[in-house]
Amino acid sequence: MRIFNGLTLGAGLLAAIISAPSYAEDAPKVAAIVKGLDNPFFQTMQKGIEEQGKASGVNVSVQAAANMGDATGQADRLTAMAMQDFDCYLVNPISVSNLVQALVPVAQKKKPIVNIDSTIDAEQAKAAGFAVSTYIGTDNVAAGALAGEEMLKLVPKGGKVALIAGIVGDVGSNARIKGFKQAVEGKLEVVVMVSADWDREKALTAATDILAAHPDLAGFFAANDIMALGVERAVQTSGKDVKVIGLDGIVDALKSIAAGELSATVAQYPYVVGAMGVEACQAAVKGKQLPANVPAPVLLINKANAEASLKNFPRPGGDYPDPLRELLK
Repeated sequence: MRIFNGLTLGAGLLAAIISAPSYAEDAPKVAAIVKGLDNPFFQTMQKGIEEQGKASGVNVSVQAAANMGDATGQADRLTAMAMQDFDCYLVNPISVSNLVQALVPVAQKKKPIVNIDSTIDAEQAKAAGFAVSTYIGTDNVAAGALAGEEMLKLVPKGGKVALIAGIVGDVGSNARIKGFKQAVEGKLEVVVMVSADWDREKALTAATDILAAHPDLAGFFAANDIMALGVERAVQTSGKDVKVIGLDGIVDALKSIAAGELSATVAQYPYVVGAMGVEACQAAVKGKQLPANVPAPVLLINKANAEASLKNFPRPGGDYPDPLRELLK
């Protein structure tokens, strides 16, 4: 304990006071709601939101779902935030519809709504009386196609592959699977697709069953890295040489690739997506016209560039197009 201006403060509290960011009275206030922080992808997204807010003098409040399946809880958190006086709302929904009703009062207050990563269904939003101000995220079809193109380099022509999808009906998962299928159509044989709900253990179980049913399988594509890591564990247990490609670019996947386990991943940059979301809110609050769609950077990561990608994480190795940054100049 120490004495400071006549008040007795704990060292931790004093450090918090000294290190807490200060904001101008007229600093924009941004409410952000993201998916479950049980997935490191969204931990990184949160970090991007918070660090961009601190760097640009934007007062950001971040809430998250309890887990990746907590659609109702995420909506409840946004409902509470919608009752507060924020200048802009940054939303990363669990499903295309779970945040629609919670956004109605936001739209009624004519506050900008910046949609990142996973889309809000435009028709449902329209029926509820609003439209998002912009969408920032990965072109998931193109990302899936990158994974498919890499798989074509790794397995023989006509080889058999299996697909591990996320939650049934998830737009992002469907788009990634679609892109992969388009890339390998007529060149590889997709023998089975199962949904593993973005879950490592479910993917492990599914892959174990698939390997038993298809002993000549050459490869797996999983719609995210968490599932890919579960699949890779099943492959290791089987002792077979089966290629596994994921999508997201989380640290554990990059380490696995560098170690010669996972074959590849298509890296998204959730840190960048989160930071760009804050930039969009800044621009919207200033009255700037936002582009309807802002693509986020992606990169194919394999053994050749995994170490460099780890070194640069959570950012891409080089510069990338950012129209929102240009709006703020």
